[in-house]
Amino acid sequence: MKSKGILSYRKANVITADPKRLVIMCYEGAVDNLKLGKQKIMEKDYEAKSRAFIKTQDIIEELICALDYENGGNIAKNLKALYNYILRRMVQADLKNDTEAIDESIGILNELKSAWEEISYTKIDEAQPEIVGFIEEKRHAQSYISV
Repeated sequence: MKSKGILSYRKANVITADPKRLVIMCYEGAVDNLKLGKQKIMEKDYEAKSRAFIKTQDIIEELICALDYENGGNIAKNLKALYNYILRRMVQADLKNDTEAIDESIGILNELKSAWEEISYTKIDEAQPEIVGFIEEKRHAQSYISV
């Protein structure tokens, strides 16, 4: 009974959220599932790890589908590249039980979440240079990492 109420609350929260809040919620969900997957690696519960990673992949794929290339321009293209990078690191984490890949993905998602939270409080034009700088920094860093 209690879980039904929680599910109703979550559903209402998603339905009433503005688009920026939905992106933040996606980042939170992805991070939570990555942390759960890491915990399940430590516990050697590989089935639960896979379920957590599949949920994370679904969230990242939804973020990719939600990108607006017409209005987002280079930011959308760079976010897509960053999301695809996270997906590749997740595959590595899944195949090799690589907790460093999980930690890196969590770090990227937390930084993106922070940037989106700042956007929620400022005009998009004011926050855009910070997001562009973050994305470019991560794209540059990922070119040094082979997956």
